[in-house]
Amino acid sequence: MGRRTFVKSSGLATGALILSPSMLSAKAHIDGEDVIKVGLIGCGGRGSGAAVQALSTEQNVRLVAMADAFRDRLDASVQRIQNALANNDIDSSRFDVPKENQFDGFDGYKKVIALSDVVLIATPPGFRPIHFDAAIKANKHVFMEKPVAVDAPGVRKVLETAKLAKEKKLNVVVGLQRHYQKIYTNWVDMLHEGVIGDITTSHVYWNSGGVWVRERKEGMTEMQYQMLNWYYFNWLCGDHITEQHIHNLDVGNWVKKAYPVSARGMGGRRMRTGKDHGEIFDHHFVEFEYADGSKMMSQCRHWKGCENKVTEAFQGTNGSAPKPGVILTKSGHAIMDKKGKGDPNPYQVEHDVLFAAIAKGDYKFADAENAAKSTMTSILGRMATYSGQLVKWDEAIASNLDLSPSKYAWDANPQVMPSKDGHYPSIVPGITEVM
Repeated sequence: MGRRTFVKSSGLATGALILSPSMLSAKAHIDGEDVIKVGLIGCGGRGSGAAVQALSTEQNVRLVAMADAFRDRLDASVQRIQNALANNDIDSSRFDVPKENQFDGFDGYKKVIALSDVVLIATPPGFRPIHFDAAIKANKHVFMEKPVAVDAPGVRKVLETAKLAKEKKLNVVVGLQRHYQKIYTNWVDMLHEGVIGDITTSHVYWNSGGVWVRERKEGMTEMQYQMLNWYYFNWLCGDHITEQHIHNLDVGNWVKKAYPVSARGMGGRRMRTGKDHGEIFDHHFVEFEYADGSKMMSQCRHWKGCENKVTEAFQGTNGSAPKPGVILTKSGHAIMDKKGKGDPNPYQVEHDVLFAAIAKGDYKFADAENAAKSTMTSILGRMATYSGQLVKWDEAIASNLDLSPSKYAWDANPQVMPSKDGHYPSIVPGITEVM
């Protein structure tokens, strides 16, 4: 069962919920109760952290259901969340997930959605279009991690679902937390006021030593291994230009109040070439162009022992913004110079504002459309580096290249399989199909 069939089935499964009178009100919690019931889908480190942040808000919140493809990760998350509540003096009764509400496997998300008022989606990115669609069709408010898809069909599905969420007045917050970070919001507000004139050049970076690698365990099926080591397979992660660098690309779009119309670039695998590194590149350089002719220069790489740089900078006709919180005139005079020390944790702020709005019955947050388009920006960049060609936005977002497997099951095979020696097919610019 492919993504399209999977999503269609999910919609049918939740159809009865849509007809419920209490759900039609699009309120976050059940009529007559002030408890906001939260469900977690995806129980890795980020999912566990999101759950703790939701339970740390001022509202009467209870975590009532959890799901993960792997039982051991679900069990570890239960312990992690309970320990975090105890260590931070948070009421332990906020964790209210009995064993019967802890679900493993590919369809556990449906059961979590049915039990929840608000759904936290922190699965690998390839699953997010599916889970987001099911949650919104069931009239649930959503917190969803970034990126929100890994290919153009997934982006289009999220855009459709975002439109439905707006029609239903369901709050959606996406984990592009810089939009909730004071040093960024103040900085971008001033740039939007035109203090450095028109933005002519943007520079965005996510250069680091890389992330974890999970080794294949004896007896694993290929689906189990790729799901475990998900960062290195495009159908799950989208490559690190999408999974991580989206943060910086999104800031570039935010400052420009626009999305690129084309991209060209280069990339490859130089340092991370082992069997456990799957198919993704370890470096990308992309030149994005906006409709007004301005450029965004993008760098991201996973190389140990090299300079690390994760930031954004902008050049305007009347000055520059060399890093977040700093704005200079042409002569170098500081118009703004903020450090951001002591500012609220943006990861917590995301949940504070979301649950405050839900408790009040307010509709304030509709992050999914921008998140989908910034996700598409990263996919556009990946298409450019993988192909070695100039790729236009309109062509890219219309792509029908669906990276998802034909069937979601532990004994099913993903589209990309290893050779006899355990290595995965190399992406070759000029040869590999990207659209």
